[in-house]
Amino acid sequence: MKNLDSTGLKRLHREWRRRTETDVALLLDSVQTPYNVGAILRTAAAYRVSHLWLAGATAAPTHAKTAKTALGTGRYLTWTITETVEEAVADLTAGGYGLVGIELSDGAVPLHEVQFPDRTCLALGHEDRGLSGVVLEACDSVAFIPQLGKVGSLNVAAAGAIALYEVHRRLW
Repeated sequence: MKNLDSTGLKRLHREWRRRTETDVALLLDSVQTPYNVGAILRTAAAYRVSHLWLAGATAAPTHAKTAKTALGTGRYLTWTITETVEEAVADLTAGGYGLVGIELSDGAVPLHEVQFPDRTCLALGHEDRGLSGVVLEACDSVAFIPQLGKVGSLNVAAAGAIALYEVHRRLW
């Protein structure tokens, strides 16, 4: 066994792109740390996220630290920056997306048990406070990522990566 060269990587990823028909979007609800936003952008580009809504106090994709962490992957994405989460929720709802919050909250179900809509928008919240009340109320469902260790929560970028993978894994 050996590592794939660039041609091998292109073939591998092309095969998965052909067999994956999804429409997944992201709503970032006041994700303030530019490094977290950059990591989310990179993962979003890797998982072919159709659109991102960056709401409230979310760091801009053009911020130097965000761009550094995203490593140029922002060019593969489209996004809308809104001042309020209400604007973002109205926009994604009008676009036909069902909203699934990723949050440790009352009534949340394990991520692997969530029924994802055909057009899913995953909502990720602030690093300390999580999703705002407005977004939680707007969610069609809320999921948590089961954890086994003594640490009670994940970094928002890590949680977003796991959730994006799970949405796609279900369709494979």
